[in-house]
Amino acid sequence: MDIFSIITLVGGLAFFLYGMNVMSGGLERMAGGKLESSLKKMSSNPMKGLALGMGITVAIQSSSAMTVMLVGLVNSGIMSLSQTIGVIMGSNIGTTLTPWITSLSGIDSSNPFLRMLNPSSFAPIIALVGVIFIMAAKTNRKKKDIGAILCGFAILMTGMTFMSDAVKPLREMDGIENVLVMFDNPFFGVLIGAVITGIIQSSAASVAMLQSLSSVGKLTYGAAIPIIMGQNIGTCVTALISSIGVNRNAKRVAVVHMSFNLIGTGVCLALFYGLDAIFDFAFTAYSIDGVGIAIVHTIFNIFTTLLLLPFSKMLEKIANFVIKNKPTKEEQETFIDNRLFFTPSLALTECENLTKRMCSISHDTIVLSINNLRHYDEKASQTILENESRVDKYEDSLGTYLVKLSSRTLSIPDSRKVSKLLHTIGDFERLSDHAVNILKVAEEINDKKIEFSDSAKAEIKTITKALCEILDITSQSFIDGDIQLAKKVEPLEQVIDVLISEVKTNHVNRLQTGECTIELGFILSDLLNNYERVSDHCSNIAVAMIETSHSSFETHEYLNSVKSDKNEEFINEYNEYSEKYKI
Repeated sequence: MDIFSIITLVGGLAFFLYGMNVMSGGLERMAGGKLESSLKKMSSNPMKGLALGMGITVAIQSSSAMTVMLVGLVNSGIMSLSQTIGVIMGSNIGTTLTPWITSLSGIDSSNPFLRMLNPSSFAPIIALVGVIFIMAAKTNRKKKDIGAILCGFAILMTGMTFMSDAVKPLREMDGIENVLVMFDNPFFGVLIGAVITGIIQSSAASVAMLQSLSSVGKLTYGAAIPIIMGQNIGTCVTALISSIGVNRNAKRVAVVHMSFNLIGTGVCLALFYGLDAIFDFAFTAYSIDGVGIAIVHTIFNIFTTLLLLPFSKMLEKIANFVIKNKPTKEEQETFIDNRLFFTPSLALTECENLTKRMCSISHDTIVLSINNLRHYDEKASQTILENESRVDKYEDSLGTYLVKLSSRTLSIPDSRKVSKLLHTIGDFERLSDHAVNILKVAEEINDKKIEFSDSAKAEIKTITKALCEILDITSQSFIDGDIQLAKKVEPLEQVIDVLISEVKTNHVNRLQTGECTIELGFILSDLLNNYERVSDHCSNIAVAMIETSHSSFETHEYLNSVKSDKNEEFINEYNEYSEKYKI
């Protein structure tokens, strides 16, 4: 084996890792919101978590990405530690699919049908189809993702072929048997497997390298089994690295992952070599191939999972023992963890959930301010100020996170969501600002013991009801994603504008007759201006929802079209609201 074979081996590994990255990225984008919706439905039941972990790992073809995702979710407070244990176990089973796929490279037959199962035969065809999909897709993101998956798979399998070709000279090397015999030492084998996997941070690539080495025909079951067990320990390095700089609960995810694999390896080694000492397994001296490695890898992961699944609580206790709480030092909660960037669709869903929470807070804050106009409450005033501060933090954090997220490769639906959120978070923040402005009006009315005239009170009551309805419609349509409900906002906003104009005109008339004062006029003007701005922001939010659902953001064009004489839906809604809210 010369220097060129080593270069080919390293190049093959690079191809494999890059292909895996491209393929898993395409698969994750294709899965879209299905991953996070499944996570949301997951309970603390380990069996459900087990199935979910298997499904997601098979979908994204990366147990490392799954682990990093879990650390990020726990660090953000989205999941609890107990929920992740079953998912981690399921992820270990899900990762066994890749060795079965890569084992196809060992097929060698004169039968053309069997020969076509070898990656060296079908990978070029898959690559060609993938390139055609990418080139023909133009703006179709779904086709591009399919093309990326196919090309990634072809690159991955080409890398596997390179690695297999690179180790072929080992067949003729003198003394190679003596080198491979060293792996028969279980501790050395586990160490080698763990170190190599830890360095390249991919158990799939590490197993693929072992499968390539097995093609020499001189690697035995006895040497391969401890290496495979060590590879499962090595894959924990990714979790350990991702746990740097996170809160204690997120660190415990890495501890659970490490404990699971260490305990599983220890038990399996003790059982295997204990039984071997009693029954003297003859197969340990037999040569192992790619399929054999896939079988051992699968058996080990399934057995370890079945063994430790009933002891999920024990793994959680171990994690809590290793990473102890420090009640004397309060820990800062992370808003949205940057590790979720590895799964953009999941990160986006959490941004959407936080924006919905922001929407609810802004809505409730304005309602509190309006109630303070009628019955001033000091506690409610403090809550309004605290909520406004919370919404400001939401807007700052979400805006920064969404801008970073928009630079990632997203599916078309996810890109629309990012656009919608970026266009709406500013309006929600402004709603909370106007809540504070309305609170100042309430404080002035309370401090000065001001009383509006009966006619002014009746007008304010009517317009306040209209404002509360537009707030309810806007928040409900945004939280539910109801576009049809969002279309009701603009007609009501126009009615509120007319009402405000009428109230101002009526005030001038009362001022001339001496029924109202100039001081009352200033207070009323402040109140009406804030009411008008609140309805405007509700309109902005509804338009953002409607337009981004159509993959555009032509605000003026949309508003002109709905207000035109030809738009019967708008006219009917407007007339209904005009009849409902009369002064």
